[in-house]
Amino acid sequence: MKALEIKKDVFWVGAVDFDSRDFHGYSLSPQGTTYNAYVVKDEKTVLFDNVKEGFLPTMLCRLSQVTELEKIDYIVCNHLEPDHAGCLPELIERCKPEKIFCSPMGKRSMDAHFDTTGWPVEVVKTGDSINIGKRDIHFVETRMLHWPDSMVSYIPQDKLLICNDAFGQNIASTERFADEIDRAYLAHAMKEYYHNIVLPFSPIVIKTLDMLAEMKLDIDMLAPDHGLIFRGKEEVQYAFDTYRKFAEQKPGKRAVIVYDTMWHSTEKMARAIADGLESEGISSRLMWLKANHHSAVMTELADCGAVLVGSPTHNNGIMPNVAKMLTYMKGLRPQNKVAAAFGSFGWSGESVKNITGALEDMGFEIPAEGVKCKHVPKHETYEECYNLGKAVGVALKAKCEG
Repeated sequence: MKALEIKKDVFWVGAVDFDSRDFHGYSLSPQGTTYNAYVVKDEKTVLFDNVKEGFLPTMLCRLSQVTELEKIDYIVCNHLEPDHAGCLPELIERCKPEKIFCSPMGKRSMDAHFDTTGWPVEVVKTGDSINIGKRDIHFVETRMLHWPDSMVSYIPQDKLLICNDAFGQNIASTERFADEIDRAYLAHAMKEYYHNIVLPFSPIVIKTLDMLAEMKLDIDMLAPDHGLIFRGKEEVQYAFDTYRKFAEQKPGKRAVIVYDTMWHSTEKMARAIADGLESEGISSRLMWLKANHHSAVMTELADCGAVLVGSPTHNNGIMPNVAKMLTYMKGLRPQNKVAAAFGSFGWSGESVKNITGALEDMGFEIPAEGVKCKHVPKHETYEECYNLGKAVGVALKAKCEG
């Protein structure tokens, strides 16, 4: 449980959660996660963020290697979500800090989560800064990345941006820096995190990246509150470029076929659709929703310009797993997609109509009428499914090339 000095007199004192699999109750964290916190020692000692409740002993062990608790002068709360502020009351009681800094929306969140009576809270906004000796801390609000209270803290003397949830990943490891692990593994973790958490706020991501560029901040280290730290100019630029790419949501020449099935008829339709896509040079992945979590589907969709959704008709509607997936997807607001619906039925057959309506509500382009099949698909149905795949493939290529 050693603290790690990431720059001179700047220490990581967070916690690694190797057992985490359920992230925030709606997404998976298959590789675990971390709750990062940082201490800067100067004439004033400053603690940035803290850890999820239950990990306080681990954090206190690391803190004790860096400083005595009563010598922590300031606490900065870049974000008040419980995995970054869960131990705040205990830390305030133990440290008795002179000041606690947060954004205007952070103060509202703090008051909603805790009894803040007597806490020495000081609200800061974009453009505000404090001096702690040899260093200055500049505060920049980043509202809705991904909470209203979010802000980042920039220390110019260290070229360090402590950036709370931005640029984070759910990775539990003994490594602390992004350049210490396989790049493909890192890229997947960033994609997984962004497309299940940050995606709805993509327009704000672009504005924030533009704002940081206009501010001409000299940054050679990004220290997020989840996952690994980016060190060096090239690594920082990689993180910025990756987020911009994610936020732009340019369609890729790939499709994901998402479905649930009762007696395999809808599954068989999905395979014929995949063949039609392949005939147009579009690769695809089939994802049965009983075997794939909805957050895994969104991670796959990150590289796809097309999504095809299938369900049998169930109680005049769609299967529960498909309904859940569509609701989750709609909330994340993916853009620039081509889509279509398909499904089997026994007697009423509403699923294709319902799915198509949901896809239209998300603003997706629907290039062809969905395919439905009574009971078991026959040759004619397979041909319709194949042609649906072809139609989506043609539309996707046109979208990518346009």
